[in-house]
Amino acid sequence: MSFAAARLPRTDRDERRETILKIAHAAFLEDGYAATSMSSIAAKVGGSKATLYNYFSSKEDLFAAVIAERCRDFHEMLYEADLESHDFKKALTTLGERAVRWMLRDDSIATYRLITAETGRFPELGRVFYLAGPQKGKEMLAEFFGRAAENGHLKPGYMMGMAVHFMSLCKGELQHRKLWNIDEPSDKDIETTVANAVNMFLAAYGAEKTTP
Repeated sequence: MSFAAARLPRTDRDERRETILKIAHAAFLEDGYAATSMSSIAAKVGGSKATLYNYFSSKEDLFAAVIAERCRDFHEMLYEADLESHDFKKALTTLGERAVRWMLRDDSIATYRLITAETGRFPELGRVFYLAGPQKGKEMLAEFFGRAAENGHLKPGYMMGMAVHFMSLCKGELQHRKLWNIDEPSDKDIETTVANAVNMFLAAYGAEKTTP
């Protein structure tokens, strides 16, 4: 059974809201959180501040929506993961590679740098990002691992801890290499890192029939 049937619920598309989020994201990345105002975003959108406030009650609310939008496709990827597959190792490998490639996307790296740069002055931004991104993803992955345990792929245990360990193993040093402009991890780097991560994860948490 695939988790595609349990995709994130979507409301009707609001094209104007999506346009606002796209423009706001670009503005936050270019100018930083502090220097970006609701007035400047409204001007770039081509409407009034009143229109902007109809969608978002504050700059922090808008920023939270931007972050949630950035993380949405990552969360959908988790929903679509076929973690109940008979070939559980292959499913984990596919999930790990997709997750790492998402983390290494230019927009993901740029957003991560923005949070890191601004959270010292605006601690709430770090909390907004963590709850919308890493925390939600961790909860979803823990739920999936719980189902995998029920299906005999993983040992019973603390699934949140398993989720943290899995993602940490998969990204290894790859995210930092790109984040700090060391180099651009290759497909081979990603595949090798994730393959090693899956082997280590299953050695620690896999049920007997799925351990390598």
